[in-house]
Amino acid sequence: MNVLVIGSGGREHAIAWKLAMSPKVDAVFVAPGNGGTALENKCENVLADVDPETEAMILADFAEKAGVAFSVVGPEAPLAAGIAAAFHSRSLAIVGPDKRAARLEASKAFSKAFMAKYGVRAAAGREFFAGGGAGFEDALWHVKTHFSQTNQPIVIKADGLAAGKGVVIANCFTEAEACLRSFMKDGVIGEAGRTVVIEDFLRGKEVSVLAAVSVRNGKGVIAPFISARDHKRRFDGDMGPNTGGMGAIAPVPDFTEAAQADFRSSILEPTLKGLKAENFDYRGFIFFGLMVQDGRCYLLEYNVRLGDPETQAVLPLLDSDFADVCVAILDGSLTENQLAWKRGAVCAPVAVADGYPGPYRKGDCVTVNGMAPNGGELSPDVKLFAAGVRLQDGNFFTSGGRTLAISAYGADAESARSAAYRGLDSVRFEGMGCRKDIGR
Repeated sequence: MNVLVIGSGGREHAIAWKLAMSPKVDAVFVAPGNGGTALENKCENVLADVDPETEAMILADFAEKAGVAFSVVGPEAPLAAGIAAAFHSRSLAIVGPDKRAARLEASKAFSKAFMAKYGVRAAAGREFFAGGGAGFEDALWHVKTHFSQTNQPIVIKADGLAAGKGVVIANCFTEAEACLRSFMKDGVIGEAGRTVVIEDFLRGKEVSVLAAVSVRNGKGVIAPFISARDHKRRFDGDMGPNTGGMGAIAPVPDFTEAAQADFRSSILEPTLKGLKAENFDYRGFIFFGLMVQDGRCYLLEYNVRLGDPETQAVLPLLDSDFADVCVAILDGSLTENQLAWKRGAVCAPVAVADGYPGPYRKGDCVTVNGMAPNGGELSPDVKLFAAGVRLQDGNFFTSGGRTLAISAYGADAESARSAAYRGLDSVRFEGMGCRKDIGR
């Protein structure tokens, strides 16, 4: 069968790579893909430079003409825009929730209300609207009161999608006021920040749990993957600005069995109850962003797709046919027993362009052991997942802030980490940056 992967990042490279491993898959089309997917076995990049306004229709046209058995959506924006409905209207199978369910990521206010309605354990929070200016003043009073009573930080979240720029941890009133003004008054991230959710700050250790979801007509299941941990801050020691992710590990050694049981009872099960009760058509993936505090799990956020770079750490450990998993999601036969996992661990540090996450340089040639990526050798247990790279004349050139991830398997966490950094040492491009403590 032929399949279509929608997106252009490292997550989509990992999805395409895993699907191509299935003996049941003949071809994987990636729209638009990147330099890495262009070189991947069975993969072909298609539909570059598509107008976002007509993207869903053009992708559906392609899927129909290419005889695609199913499509997998990588990023959140097409899901929030309603691509699932465009495919369903033409009887095309697509792995991704409908627009109503996609609001769990597209709107922090909607998500927060969903958590409260169905008893999902999360930080206390309030929503503020910018309309008429009163919302800004109310939000300002709220944070002023908070800091007059405690010296704890506070979390400000833009309601809408903001490309990773919509969450700010304010340590004092001055920082909170500046954030609220930039979001609600100045519109620095557009309409996404006109409404905000302000939450209590939670201390603990972050854990990501990706999961397959097959919910339709009030029935279904959520099948969780093994745990992962992303490292968001740009510099070692969790210092510097937040990024889209500087690397990930899987599984998480300190995510105990007791914490996993708490996650199921306090977050996964009430979430599933809510998806059924709201009668969502949710056939896709979900991402639970957790804070684990003294063995108790709190939900920080939902994403309605697989995480990046967590996917690059988790999928190499999946011992099931990923195409079979996608089919089971779509036809309602998904069970947790379908998800088998390899023993061992994966570490996946990310290489970034100079200047990232601010303005960054582009156009630098990427080599592996001094050669073009299709000639440079990595060990069998190490995989390069391309993200912000384009392919030209057989060479990679940087085109995005997060350039690539080196995903390495090992019998345990330390051997995976050692293999990952040996692999990363073989990659070179001008201005390349990375963290040296992923998995520490």
